[in-house]
Amino acid sequence: MSETRSDGELLRAISAHADRRAFEELYRRYAPWLRARLRGRCADLGVVDDVVQETFLAVWRGKARYREEAGAADAAGWLWRIGSRRLVDALRGDGARGRLRQALARLRHRDEASAEERVLAGVEHGDLAGALVRLSPELRAVLQATVVDGLTTREAAVLLGIPPGTVKTRAMRARKQLREALA
Repeated sequence: MSETRSDGELLRAISAHADRRAFEELYRRYAPWLRARLRGRCADLGVVDDVVQETFLAVWRGKARYREEAGAADAAGWLWRIGSRRLVDALRGDGARGRLRQALARLRHRDEASAEERVLAGVEHGDLAGALVRLSPELRAVLQATVVDGLTTREAAVLLGIPPGTVKTRAMRARKQLREALA
């Protein structure tokens, strides 16, 4: 009774009329295929499922535009390009989250002082050590997060539980105090 529509027809119906049935048909047609392809690139099935959902949400919300000149047969390639880009974005994001988790774990599980902590505590470097010890704990924490641990301002803000602007202000204040102490 219902005629099978081409990929191009489905995509036109989705973009022009927000046709839910067309969207569901496109999803049923391509989601299992996209999931299988993405699993070949990422072992984390949770990430793969999220990427498939984000890919189809981009189609539904019109954030991804299909150019029909490429031909209806290219809908799979178009969906693959969207999905693979979203997978890269997800993996990059996980990389930053992973670094942040590691930094948090280092702060939570301190059994012995690391080399960085010894430097910051003033054990190894004369005048610099003394200047660092004289910094307030808040300023020292910002320097450790941004300079020693190499976190971005945003990552340091999350780690320290303060706004990014506060991280920047404290870093400026710490550098100024160090310059004055070492001058």
